[in-house]
Amino acid sequence: MNSVILIGRLARDPELSYTPNNQTPVTRFTLAVDRPTQAGQERQADFIRITVFGRQAETVAQYQKKGSQVAVSGRIQTGSYKNREGVTVYTTDIIASRVEFLGSAGGNAGNGGNGGSAFGGSFGGSDNFGGQSDSMTRNQSSFEEQPYPDSFQEINEDMPF
Repeated sequence: MNSVILIGRLARDPELSYTPNNQTPVTRFTLAVDRPTQAGQERQADFIRITVFGRQAETVAQYQKKGSQVAVSGRIQTGSYKNREGVTVYTTDIIASRVEFLGSAGGNAGNGGNGGSAFGGSFGGSDNFGGQSDSMTRNQSSFEEQPYPDSFQEINEDMPF
């Protein structure tokens, strides 16, 4: 099974383009995802390249910007190419099937941001790339960003599962 779910913030503004053959919208962006760290250690992040197609690509490009928080679900795709010096460069990308808007670049979605909860703020597209329904839902009720624990030791181990 090739499936991945990530939550992070856009490291730069998304870039919208169109495929040359059938003009399918394609948006690429880099997602900064925090790494788990031990208490007292400096925070670190991985910068992961994301590609999204179809209507979702246009929606992401229109409504998201550097710093916006999103959840991405999709699959990992690897590839390679030869650079100008003739050296083979290996790539790893996430091909998004769903992008959910969680918060704005400057705060949370409850303060006029561009998203909703992880379950209600979905922007799906009915395309051939695994998108969801062609609806745009905003739930700006009482969403507040919760801080992530600084380490695995802060997570309650008494969970029933």
